[in-house]
Amino acid sequence: MLLWAGFLLGCVFGVAARLGRFCLLRGLREAPALRAFALALAVALLASQALAWAGWADLDTAQVVRARFSLPGVLIGGLLFGAGMALARQCGARALVLLAGGNLRALVALLCLGLAAQATLTGVLAPVRQWLQGWGVVQLEHAALPQWLAAQGLPVGAATLGAAAVPALALLAYALRQVRGNGVALLCAAAIGALVAAGWWVTAQVGADPFEPAPLTSLSFIGPVAEGLLYLQLAVGREFSLGPAIVAGTLTGACATALLTRTARWEGFDSPARLAASAGGGLLMGLGGVLAVGCSIGQGLSGLSTLAFASLPACAGIVAGALLVLPFSNPSTQGDRHATT
Repeated sequence: MLLWAGFLLGCVFGVAARLGRFCLLRGLREAPALRAFALALAVALLASQALAWAGWADLDTAQVVRARFSLPGVLIGGLLFGAGMALARQCGARALVLLAGGNLRALVALLCLGLAAQATLTGVLAPVRQWLQGWGVVQLEHAALPQWLAAQGLPVGAATLGAAAVPALALLAYALRQVRGNGVALLCAAAIGALVAAGWWVTAQVGADPFEPAPLTSLSFIGPVAEGLLYLQLAVGREFSLGPAIVAGTLTGACATALLTRTARWEGFDSPARLAASAGGGLLMGLGGVLAVGCSIGQGLSGLSTLAFASLPACAGIVAGALLVLPFSNPSTQGDRHATT
């Protein structure tokens, strides 16, 4: 049941991301796309914290909520991921959506992302990861803003909703400042924000096995892509988990949308340099995403929806890395331009 729920979440995400052309990288270049991302984050914040307030999901136990973490490691990981995202012209989630429509540049980026992520998690780069994650470790008394507010003597419910309301209202004000001409993108973004909360609910409720409860997670596309590729190679003796189910659903939903809207078409590379950029960007995203414990979706939406303090430097690094590389990574072909729009 949990896997089917994850597959359904992925399907809806794939449809919404394809129709709304949802992409943080595009948002760093175009204000309407940034407003869509802001709306998704606002909805994710309010819906996720409402779940926590209602007692349907204990966000304090989420994998991205960490009181102990390496601040330099998270920052460096974010920078690497953001740089790779700009270099490849897509993040992991966007690459899945583009691949579903026939974009072979996305396939190369995803293969390299999965390879680098798995090498960083359990392969030859694991010692580097362990060294970085042991460097500059901070130990916080409270891992997330609602915990800190509650420790100041505020009622838990008020602390939870209050912590979400202020940033969410600011994000909503920015996102809805210009709706005309951006309605479809905003509707799809709101759906994606709701899917983040749905992910918490699914793992907390559907995955509440008394003997083997599922880890509390939501949408993320670094570890799950790596796990999915590993499962394709070593399926015997391995369990198909929630993350790869979401990845499979995303591909399915985006592919169906591309076919129904007649936007599917084969796209390749116009030069060896573009191939190298996609491969190099994928490698950087895989390495950086593991160090940052998430991607532009896993930290930028799911992580921030928990108001975890560790998500702030991760997201700051992702944005900074992308902004540093974007001026040197202008799309050279119509296909490249379409990949980020």
